[in-house]
Amino acid sequence: MGMRVAMKVLLGVALSCGAALPVCAQSNDPPKPKMNKQTDTATKNAEDQPKWDPLRAEKDLEVGKYYMKTGNVDAAIDRFQDAIDAKPGYAIPFLYLGEAQEKKGMKRDAIKSYTRYLELYPKAEDKAKIEKKIAKLQTEVADKKKKQQSLMKELTH
Repeated sequence: MGMRVAMKVLLGVALSCGAALPVCAQSNDPPKPKMNKQTDTATKNAEDQPKWDPLRAEKDLEVGKYYMKTGNVDAAIDRFQDAIDAKPGYAIPFLYLGEAQEKKGMKRDAIKSYTRYLELYPKAEDKAKIEKKIAKLQTEVADKKKKQQSLMKELTH
């Protein structure tokens, strides 16, 4: 009887310490590493980085030009901006964006878009034409600012 009690105590201690495992559960295979869902981020863009997709950029340009023809300037602006996001170094969307912004009366934004177009495409065939547009818009913006300043002076005096 003493031997039986000793075996039960020994078995109980072993089980509580995790020392005894069933033979069928043991394996000679090395343990598998735990799979981390996001181990390699080299091919993933950061959330604040544009998603490079030149085909989408071309499609956005095509749809944006269609919207311009139908008079939906706001939708065209959205599509041209999407094209810029999809292919940031591509000059053409900046040209179309500038035209849409100019049509909408967003002169300062149009100046920025046209300027960026020329920065990205300094040897553009239409460079002289775009530079004239920029100069005209800059004059219009300056004239508007002068008018606003003179109105403010009249109101304060």
